[in-house]
Amino acid sequence: MINFIMSLLLGALAGWIAGKLMHSEGDFIRNMFLGIIGSVVGGILFSFLGFYARGTFANMIVSVIGACICIWAGRKFL
Repeated sequence: MINFIMSLLLGALAGWIAGKLMHSEGDFIRNMFLGIIGSVVGGILFSFLGFYARGTFANMIVSVIGACICIWAGRKFL
């Protein structure tokens, strides 16, 4: 249960950071959603490139990059 809560908090933080980097308007729930989806997207993208995140800080970077990609894709296609 604590891992789930930590994942949500880190996802929210990653989404908030990505929102600030991409100058995206959004509330806390949207940022949390983008951070969680971004961590999945970033993990898949980096694994295709042969990189794997080890540790909380590395996972945060991957999540932020993935969330930025989600924001970019949302702007491009929606």
